[in-house]
Amino acid sequence: MKVTLRVWRQPGPNARGAFETHELDDLSPDMSFLEMFDVLNEQLIAEGKEPVAFDHDCREGICGSCAMMINGRAHGPERGTATCQLHLRKFADGAHITVEPWRAAAFPIIRDLCVDRAAFDRIIEAGGYITVTTGSAPEANLTPVPKAVSDAAMDAAACIGCGACVAACPNGAAQLFTAAKLQHLNLLPQGQPERWERVVHMVDEMERWFGSCTMHGECEAACPKEISIDFIALMNRDYIKAQFKQRRLAGQHA
Repeated sequence: MKVTLRVWRQPGPNARGAFETHELDDLSPDMSFLEMFDVLNEQLIAEGKEPVAFDHDCREGICGSCAMMINGRAHGPERGTATCQLHLRKFADGAHITVEPWRAAAFPIIRDLCVDRAAFDRIIEAGGYITVTTGSAPEANLTPVPKAVSDAAMDAAACIGCGACVAACPNGAAQLFTAAKLQHLNLLPQGQPERWERVVHMVDEMERWFGSCTMHGECEAACPKEISIDFIALMNRDYIKAQFKQRRLAGQHA
C-alpha cells in the first residue's frame, strides 16, 4: 500500500510552520496510523532528518494523547475511533492524507503535531475530584445506585481527554469535556457533598480558556468515545442551580 503524507512541521511554538510532503510505500493495510508514522520517522532518521513529533502512549484508545487532525477531521474518518485505533485499510491505496495538530487557541502548539493541553488539567484541578474523607472502603451494596444512574456515570467517565471536541468545535469550546468530567462525579452519591461548588469552579475555569458552546454538535460527532451532548445539558442545569444556591447563601449571610 502506498500513501502520500502532507504533514505539518513546526520546530517550536514561536517558529513558523509549514507542510512537508512524504511518500511512503510498501505499507501494510493492517498498520495503525501511528505505526505508519513510526515508519516515516525511521525513514527520516535514516536520512539524517528530524523525526515528526507526535504524542502517543497506550496506543489502545485509552490515554487520549494521539491527537491529530486527519484530512480535516479529528482522529480521522472513522467515527468512535482514536487515531491509534485507525488503520490504513480505511484509506484507499495511493491516498493523499493531510495531518495537522489540533487548531485551538487553548491548545498552543509545542512542536509539529504536539499541542499543550494543560488547559484541561486546570479544569480538573478546579474541582474534578472528590475530597471527602470516606475512611476505608464501604460495603459495595451499602449505598444503592440505580442502574440508569450508574450507566450514565460510566458513559461520562469514558472521556479520555483527547481534545477532539475542542478541535472539532467551530467555537473552540470545551463543554463536552467539562460536562463529562463533571457528571461522572455529580451523578453518583459520592459526588453530592461537593456537587455545587464543583460545577461552579470547573465551569468558571473552563470559560477562562475556551469558547462558548452553541450546540453545533461537532463535539459529539468527533468524540472517539461518542460521549453524548446530553451531558452538556446536565452541566448547564447544575450550573444554574448552583448559582441560585450561592445567591441564597449570600443573602442569608448578608
